[in-house]
Amino acid sequence: MIDRRIFRLPGITKMLIVLAGLVLLQAFSILFQGVFLSRTLTDLWNREAETRILWPVLLFAGFFALRQILVMLKNRVMQPWADQTVFDLRQQLLQKLVAIGPSIVAKQGTGKVVTMALDGMNQVNTYLMLVVIKIFDMMIIPTVLLVYLFFLRWQEALFLLVIFPVIILFMIILGYAARDKANREFASYTQLSNNFVDALRGLPTLKQLGLSEAYADNIYAVSEDHRKRVMGTLTIAILSTFALDFFTTLSIAVVAVFLGLGLVAGHIALFPALTILILAPEYFLPIRNFANDYHATLNGKNALTAVLEVLNTPVPTDRNLLTDQQATWTSESQLRLEHVNFGYDKPDETALTDISFTANGYQKIGIIGPSGSGKSTLINLLGGFLTPNNQDAGRISINGVTVPHLSQQAWQRQFLYIPQAPYLFHATLADNIKFYTPDADDAAVSQAIASAGLTDWVATLPEGLQTEIGEGARGVSGGQAQRIALARAFLDQSRRILLFDEPTAHLDIETEVGLKETIKPVFANHLVFFATHRLHWLNEMDYLLVIEHGRVVEQGTPDALAKQNGAYTALRREMGGDAL
Repeated sequence: MIDRRIFRLPGITKMLIVLAGLVLLQAFSILFQGVFLSRTLTDLWNREAETRILWPVLLFAGFFALRQILVMLKNRVMQPWADQTVFDLRQQLLQKLVAIGPSIVAKQGTGKVVTMALDGMNQVNTYLMLVVIKIFDMMIIPTVLLVYLFFLRWQEALFLLVIFPVIILFMIILGYAARDKANREFASYTQLSNNFVDALRGLPTLKQLGLSEAYADNIYAVSEDHRKRVMGTLTIAILSTFALDFFTTLSIAVVAVFLGLGLVAGHIALFPALTILILAPEYFLPIRNFANDYHATLNGKNALTAVLEVLNTPVPTDRNLLTDQQATWTSESQLRLEHVNFGYDKPDETALTDISFTANGYQKIGIIGPSGSGKSTLINLLGGFLTPNNQDAGRISINGVTVPHLSQQAWQRQFLYIPQAPYLFHATLADNIKFYTPDADDAAVSQAIASAGLTDWVATLPEGLQTEIGEGARGVSGGQAQRIALARAFLDQSRRILLFDEPTAHLDIETEVGLKETIKPVFANHLVFFATHRLHWLNEMDYLLVIEHGRVVEQGTPDALAKQNGAYTALRREMGGDAL
């Protein structure tokens, strides 16, 4: 019913001690409020003097006011802790995502990660605020009231004691059903988020292919499924609330019947009978509040579980085994991979198997293979975004220094990564180009722009280099985005390793031809890994890795592979490469 890991969150112990004290005071204020209300009604029934009735009325009003003040104080105590905890969790989540790299986003889905970091955190705040207070209310208030009721009349108190766990058991059964429904609801919500993000990213392509309306129908189907799941969860929540109200009302009615019979028979006085009848609803109120808020916080619990799952994801260790001097790439440097394996989820299921090759100096290495063969996975492995499964996953060495993985900070300061769709930040064009080198001057930026073939385009911009681009600002075409990424590479001459992950995959042939002439000069004096399924790039490569099903099935120079009449030749033939 409650994620016990919240009791391991920072600052929880001190906060719980204060909260327990406030709830205990509230329990006694509820008790005395009921006692003095009962005393007031009894005195009125007995037609006591007004002066005798006045004090119970004032005490009742005082404890009623104290009860409300304590409720506000509990929220005042919890709110700063919940806000700070959510702030810390969000910071830790973002830091973890940066530390793990793109693999966690690829695994979870962009929509889910965004939902988790934004709406999910707000739901966690609500969850922390409500569930901890309600748990303490349910533990302390009924206990204090029950002890007092035993001294008044043990028969009714015993009945209340027995019926309480029965109601809890029934609520647990319905709670598990609601939890399973909420889990599926949260999963459908993240699926909806992922579909929506994918639709926004691919909207230009969908429009060009005339598939935007069909994909809109897909989003409608996913959103309709989400709506049905939400309604299913609400159905169980309403059912459990009705059942709880029914059982608690019935229990109070049973107590009232026995008290009435006792009054008629003269076995019980009016004051204790009224006190028991007034306190009985207060006895059940914490569990009713908890049940209502439990259903309201299920999404927060699921969001907290998802966040903690990411935070508990192991981060590569030993990231500083290489010094900057050892990792600095020169014409004499060497990178060697021997029998390296990698799997995304399960150690026994590998995406890359027995990868072995050597890269020397300023080689230009092409990585080719059919879609889904593992090209992007290998690029991510070379960039340190992914790490081998375990210590027996192979051997990696840089300039003779053996490392367990390439998530080495010194190594990652040596390369530039250019994916299919470079990310452009919501910032000026100049800031986007200076992404790797924020201290670069305007002259260097202008030279990089000229080298990337962006001079004419920049001249058409009203604000020039100060034009804002990226999310929520001026849009750029795919070819322009790639040229901006190349300008970053031209600007930073200290990084001698280039990782290209199918940079022209989504460009038309005319744009690609123009971009190719811009990219080729960047290759000079760099170690280049170029993953592609466009075989005309192979003429620019010194060495090729042919990948099929996560394995390097052939490797060598283009001329040597062409003479073997093997996988490389078959791939060129299949994709019409002989004509290029």
